[in-house]
Amino acid sequence: MPEMPEVTTVKNALLKKLRGYKIESVDVYYPKIIESNLEEFKKLSNKELKDIKQIGKWMIFDLGDIYMLSHLRMEGKFFIKEKGSKPGFHDLVYFHLDHDTDLIYNDTRRFGILALIDKDKLYEYPGIKKMGYDPYDERLTKEYLFNKYKRSRKAIKTVLLDQTIFCGLGNIYANEVLFACSINPHTPANELSIDDCQNIIDNSRDILKRATEAGGTTIRSYTSQLGVKGSYQDQLLVHSREKEPCKRCGTPIICEQINGRSAYYCPNCQKK
Repeated sequence: MPEMPEVTTVKNALLKKLRGYKIESVDVYYPKIIESNLEEFKKLSNKELKDIKQIGKWMIFDLGDIYMLSHLRMEGKFFIKEKGSKPGFHDLVYFHLDHDTDLIYNDTRRFGILALIDKDKLYEYPGIKKMGYDPYDERLTKEYLFNKYKRSRKAIKTVLLDQTIFCGLGNIYANEVLFACSINPHTPANELSIDDCQNIIDNSRDILKRATEAGGTTIRSYTSQLGVKGSYQDQLLVHSREKEPCKRCGTPIICEQINGRSAYYCPNCQKK
């Protein structure tokens, strides 16, 4: 699943190649991923890609007088091809652009989302409205997190993935952040101190920044089309390292299921 650094990498690659391009027409081959008026979406034309903003894992395409929202979910990808290519089975939407270019939304699981929204209604869109602050938002403070976490006895690993509190961290980076903070993933959220909350914020910002600079962790599937290559998997300290020695103390890394998600951690560095 693409997480925030991977989405940022895709966003930057698309902007580098397509900023200023105009949509000439749109073909929708799988209408169920369009979460707005389908006929209005299919009639997109003469819209220029001016910018792509980001809130958490949402990409927000600025088309001048309207936004197009995109969430890649599990397997969503964007491909860029010369105009005239034949749609593949998992190519769900074709944006025919000028400069003899097609932008293709491809999604093997078909869980992604595309939607049009008026600019003044962005924060009324359900997927955006319910989101918490992302790691770079100045409103994300230790007091904010502490007050949210003190209401929950759920494991911090579960709460850290709650996008309505703190958006942008997925499973990979939640594991890495908790290791950096020396916090056991089973710890009830309401047992964290205010200093723990500050450490979560600081380490989230640091890890996501380094992951973005490395092109992300799950970005390899985008490499051939968008010219980007993720390498942060080479820097992971606990995620996907079950039974391997901890790089800090040498204790074998453990993997356990917490609320249906894989939690990788060092039982020595992250004591209960």
